[in-house]
Amino acid sequence: MEITPLKRLTIALLGTLLSACSSLNTPAPKSLDGEVFYLQRSALPANAVLSVSLQDVSLADAPAQVLARQSGPVNGQVPLPFHLPYDPAKVQAGHRYAVSARIELDGKLLFISTEHHAVKLDGSDPALRIRVDAKR
Repeated sequence: MEITPLKRLTIALLGTLLSACSSLNTPAPKSLDGEVFYLQRSALPANAVLSVSLQDVSLADAPAQVLARQSGPVNGQVPLPFHLPYDPAKVQAGHRYAVSARIELDGKLLFISTEHHAVKLDGSDPALRIRVDAKR
């Protein structure tokens, strides 16, 4: 069976149309906003790094699956704002999600969140305030 140029063109156009339609169903990225702070009266070194992550914490006996992570040098002192974009297509109904934070210096942990910060990821989550505690 020979594929004529007209059939090739039709197949190519249909493929492009299907691709365009499937991209319309892709949910727009969403994000969580908030700030990270600590209670100690000390300044952060200029080269400290803040990492904030969104995790699926549904499975009790397995490591949390990271859905999104923001990591970069701190800008100024606490409170440190964050904007964490995530893909809503990765969010599964019935799963539990949480946000955690840590501050490192040259790869060594300085501060880490020790409380559970649950999020619903349904658009109703308020701005988060995540306290990090000094590594012991």
